[in-house]
Amino acid sequence: MDTVIKAIVFLPLIGFLIAGIGGNTIGAKASEFVTSGFMVIACALSWLVFFQVALGHEELIKVSVMRWMQSGGFDVEWAFRVDTLTAVMFVVVNTVSMLVHVYSIGYMHHDPHRPRFFAYLSLFTFAMLMLITSDNLLQMFFGWEGVGLASYLLIGFWFKKPSANAAAMKAFIVNRVGDFGFALGIFTVFYLFGSVSFETIFATAATYLPAEGAADAAEPVITLFGMHLDKANAITAACLLLFMGAMGKSAQFLLHTWLPDAMEGPTPVSALIHAATMVTAGVFLVARMSPLFELSPDALTVVTIIGAITAFFAATVGLVQNDIKRVIAYSTCSQLGYMFVALGVGAYGAAVFHLFTHAFFKALLFLGAGSVIHAVDGEQDMRYMGGLRTHIPVTFWMMTIGTLALTGVGIPGTVIGFAGFFSKDAIIESAFASHSTVAGFAFTLLVIAALFTSFYSWRLAFMTFFGKPRASSDVMHHVHESPAIMLVPLYILAAGAVLAGFLFHDYFFGHHYVEFWQGALFTGPENEILEEYHHVPLWVKWSPFAAMALGFVTAWFMYIRRPDLPKYLAEQHRGLYQFLLNKWYFDELYDFLFVRPALWLGRVFWKGGDGAIIDGLGPNGIAARVLDVTDRVVRLQTGYLYHYAFAMLLGIAALVTWMMLGSSI
Repeated sequence: MDTVIKAIVFLPLIGFLIAGIGGNTIGAKASEFVTSGFMVIACALSWLVFFQVALGHEELIKVSVMRWMQSGGFDVEWAFRVDTLTAVMFVVVNTVSMLVHVYSIGYMHHDPHRPRFFAYLSLFTFAMLMLITSDNLLQMFFGWEGVGLASYLLIGFWFKKPSANAAAMKAFIVNRVGDFGFALGIFTVFYLFGSVSFETIFATAATYLPAEGAADAAEPVITLFGMHLDKANAITAACLLLFMGAMGKSAQFLLHTWLPDAMEGPTPVSALIHAATMVTAGVFLVARMSPLFELSPDALTVVTIIGAITAFFAATVGLVQNDIKRVIAYSTCSQLGYMFVALGVGAYGAAVFHLFTHAFFKALLFLGAGSVIHAVDGEQDMRYMGGLRTHIPVTFWMMTIGTLALTGVGIPGTVIGFAGFFSKDAIIESAFASHSTVAGFAFTLLVIAALFTSFYSWRLAFMTFFGKPRASSDVMHHVHESPAIMLVPLYILAAGAVLAGFLFHDYFFGHHYVEFWQGALFTGPENEILEEYHHVPLWVKWSPFAAMALGFVTAWFMYIRRPDLPKYLAEQHRGLYQFLLNKWYFDELYDFLFVRPALWLGRVFWKGGDGAIIDGLGPNGIAARVLDVTDRVVRLQTGYLYHYAFAMLLGIAALVTWMMLGSSI
């Protein structure tokens, strides 16, 4: 098994090195087949590990690679930690990445830089695998930053487009904000526990907090940002700092602005980043650190609030977007909010379950959108589509399956439903059943978000595939179905979108929960959410279904029955429409608060500090004075003999005068 795990992690790295270093030598086709072939092997091995570790109830596997860092008492080993949580992420990451690799062979066939593209895909996958197999926080941070680097390269792949460069830099910079908090969280955890190893942290955390009323309960153990914190508050601070990192990587409210702009990358990149890999890293982090978060109800409350606001906010913005990829991107942002609500109320299994199911149907929607864009000659604005279902029927049905899974179509109280039905409903019911002080707030926003999700999802389907064609006659004349190499990944993802919830709901958040997770996720003795969510009122169980149905009917009425109505409502409520269309004006707000002041400050230091003071008084100033002196000296060299004779007489007179006065002194 050790060899299998090493192969899963290092095969994408080997593919990256071959395509990245030798891509121009072996050619584009060879680069595609090498990287994709390695990913097929890694994917097959990942499912083997999933069945053996997660479903086979095998205990934690640790694979040592080498000693990484050693300084005094600080000893960090590079090792792979494989438990059920890692096995689930193996399946998610490598399955989606493998399908994206294969799909990209068809989608990117016209691009002259395919070796570089496939090398970046494999590098991204390797970094993500390093993150999910980490046995300590430092190794996780290495994978965390590697994913950030690879996402920067992929989003800005078409570097000749200014918008792609801007989007890549935005993603990189916004993530650095979250990563700063993550780094501080790692420092805090190391200070409190004396280690960054998960095994040591989790073992110590169980007995770290003093008993209630103990003499040392209020004794400060750390000073952070000028605050003297006792053990309980120190744990809360560490959790909030770690969650700050999760907010950046998973595009939660306030650190979400990079996610929609990441659509500037090729569509397969959107599927890889938004479906199952980079954006789920924050969810994985909180789930992995559940033994720590369970000790801090206040931190879990913050996680719940941020998750609920994100789910609602992103859903409202998705209502009015016209770019087909941006609609799906905001859907991703909203669904990540659901996952964090589940984490916040202690339903860690439900959060990872939704991560698992979401990977299939969201990758299906993104790759389906890529198939639509491929068919209509690169057009992404849904206002210039319409009537495509008869021209690309396979893509239409695949995206319909993805939409049914995303909106959570299913019959409450039964096992009949698409993948999203099982996981999303479990989260909504858990939010209601939770004893958290913000449970009602979270439940309400999640149900409203479910309504909006249904509306904008069916709006996308109706605007794209139904009604009269709105594209030009030239475009419609060339509309064609995608090749088989792009459709086969859609078939596989569609199967996951249909079956993943039904097949695995008992394991992730059901009767086999304890055996399945076997210590990979930790819940405290007071956390009984798994039992309580089964006993919520009937109206709570039916509320997501009602929201989904209402959203579908509203979208059908506005875009099929009365297609003139959306334009009329936008004109009647122009302020609200512009507010949502401009994404609550967060980009403009951040531009005013941070970007412009930073640019102004940079110019002050550049022009005033570096240019005027440092260079002006330093190298440039000295050089200028030397030039001034030499200019005056050069003027003495006139070339006239009488000037030189006159200068000599002056010199002799000065010398005689000095000798006379000097001797008398």
